[in-house]
Amino acid sequence: MEAAVYVGIDVSKARLDLALGPAGELLSAANDASGIAALRERLLSLAVARVVLEASGGLETALVAELGAAGLPVVVVNPRQVRDFARATGQLAKTDALDARVLALFGERLRPELRALPTEQERELKALVARRRELVEMITAERNRLARAPKVLRKEITAHIRWLEQRLMERDRDLDRMLRGSPLWREREDLLRGVPGVGPVLCATLLAELPELGRLGRREIAKLVGVAPLNRDSGTLRGKRTVWGGRGQVRAVLYMAALVAVHHNPLLKTFYQRLLNAGKPRKLALTAAMRKLLVILNAILKTHTPWSEHAPLQNC
Repeated sequence: MEAAVYVGIDVSKARLDLALGPAGELLSAANDASGIAALRERLLSLAVARVVLEASGGLETALVAELGAAGLPVVVVNPRQVRDFARATGQLAKTDALDARVLALFGERLRPELRALPTEQERELKALVARRRELVEMITAERNRLARAPKVLRKEITAHIRWLEQRLMERDRDLDRMLRGSPLWREREDLLRGVPGVGPVLCATLLAELPELGRLGRREIAKLVGVAPLNRDSGTLRGKRTVWGGRGQVRAVLYMAALVAVHHNPLLKTFYQRLLNAGKPRKLALTAAMRKLLVILNAILKTHTPWSEHAPLQNC
């Protein structure tokens, strides 16, 4: 039986550096369609246990899409986790090849959980990847034509290339959105689960039911979920502010998480106790804690910054 290989890939704008195991063979390829295709075929020929990459600001989108669509066990992890792991194992030197080895070792030692794409999402991913390949091929073909085209056709071919490039950008944005919300992409889950009081149920609910998390401002996200105090100036309610509307399923799970967080999250525990000491009703104080927890989670995903009790990001 061929031994399972833990693969690490360090992604940069121009190049992909790959380590076939913490001490195995090193490979490199251009971060373009042909380079990605070559790496994909090499990995498909091996018994791969994990392919581990860091989230790299979008530079990895095409690679993750191709590997995921090919059924390879790829997982995208939080860069902060990898840096902490490297320091803990004494890996202080830093080159692209060494980074790839650290990622392979991270996969071998920690074995980040793999989860398959849902069938419908897998079909959509394969369709988007196939369409992206077609666009890349058409752009390459048109550029080759442009190089030898007579003057009378150059304007038309140039306009077509620009149109194709715009479509390619749109498909890349579609892929990025799909991947970041998929089981292949662990950065968002890792960031959320790092907050005391956030368990698997709240994490799964937020990722599935609140894709806007991390993309809106603090007031907008609170209003969307239904934990922002809104005026209801009508009849006997004139002048009072209440929370209402929003996404009830998210709010219900957030309520249960806040019950835990006000006892186990130091920041929220202090915040909740201060409201109670000021004479606020428990229900109002807990609702405020729900809102604060949501706003903190929104800021963490927005800035890609892990939780810190000493430097919370609730004002983003």
